[in-house]
Amino acid sequence: MQEQVLTVSELTADIRSILEARYPAVCIKGEISNFRLPGSGHVYMTLKDADAQIPAVIWKSIRMRLAVELQDGMEIIARGRIEVYPPSGRYQLICTSVTPAGQGALQLAYALLLEKLAGKGYFLEDHKQPLPRIPETIGLITSPTGAVIEDMSNVLGRRFPAARLLLYPVKVQGEDAAENVISAITYFNTVLEESHRPDVLIIARGGGSLEDLQAFNEEAVAMAIFHSSVPVISAIGHETDVTIADMVADKRAGTPSIAAEIATPDTGELLRNHDTHLNRQRAALQTKIEGTERQVTSLIGSYAFNRPKIAIDQHEEAIYHLLRLMQRSVRNTLRQVETGFSALAERLALLDYRKTLERGYTLVRQNDAYITSKSSLGSGEATVMFHDGESVISVPGPGSPPGTSFEQDEDHQEC
Repeated sequence: MQEQVLTVSELTADIRSILEARYPAVCIKGEISNFRLPGSGHVYMTLKDADAQIPAVIWKSIRMRLAVELQDGMEIIARGRIEVYPPSGRYQLICTSVTPAGQGALQLAYALLLEKLAGKGYFLEDHKQPLPRIPETIGLITSPTGAVIEDMSNVLGRRFPAARLLLYPVKVQGEDAAENVISAITYFNTVLEESHRPDVLIIARGGGSLEDLQAFNEEAVAMAIFHSSVPVISAIGHETDVTIADMVADKRAGTPSIAAEIATPDTGELLRNHDTHLNRQRAALQTKIEGTERQVTSLIGSYAFNRPKIAIDQHEEAIYHLLRLMQRSVRNTLRQVETGFSALAERLALLDYRKTLERGYTLVRQNDAYITSKSSLGSGEATVMFHDGESVISVPGPGSPPGTSFEQDEDHQEC
């Protein structure tokens, strides 16, 4: 039987197919060593225990979502898949998620993130937004079931039932909880139309262990709260539980019920304040009206007030006499102007050529020109103007015998 000879590539390919098919998803607990973070942003490290070690890789996209800063000596739980890297002939763990192992590791991760965010100014009061005094719309980011949503609904309904409530249901612990909370904050800030966006957000959940509250101790959640344009009230756990989200939020509440009270005014108190304010305004207005009435009465009866009235009456009488003088003057002037116009009209009438025609004279027009002498009159047609109309005549030439007739427009006359 002939021995099978494999190339290195063929053997590596066989091993790769067997390993990757056998371990598509694994969860490994180990201590970090040889931690490296080059310029590419990917993490290269070794996970080890007392008897073995395995190379591990965390791609940049995964590393950016981690809640903790990794370092040598940290014990972690890494989830991912086994992959064979042919160029170096070795297998390695490709991590899809990394969490600290044990309560002590969570405390360390919490402390490291707390120090990191404090250095960036995430907890400064200068960055915290004021809460609206009377919110029209309140966004709730919490689990849709359980005591938290029920308690907040009762408090909000009792204190300020006029507020509109928008619930974005999320997971509040476990896998994907942080992503759920981030999606809710993003939805209320950017996805929802501006006219429907809430005036304040409440992020809430009940109490629990540090591991239960881990989603609210992740850097990505802290960044989403810090960059929210809508003010955020954080009510995570009980009064003694303090998360990173609580410290980054614009306002921290000890419990979800307290958060509901902080977010809203008391309707009864608002109404009482309104009545008190209204009564004060009514009393102030009545006092001002009465004082003004007394001032008006005093002014009306005073000499200083009546003296102008007398002066006005005197001026009105003087104006009346002036108006009568002006009217008389205008009438006289108008009469004089009318007399002048009549005289001019009579003079113009004497110059009117039609008056001359009425006395038996006529005007002769030929070729659009008036004839003023015999020598200007030529043979042919001419128009003779009388005071009551015109006639067209025929003017004979120089050789025509005397007694030649001429025609008018309609009648025949002897010339």
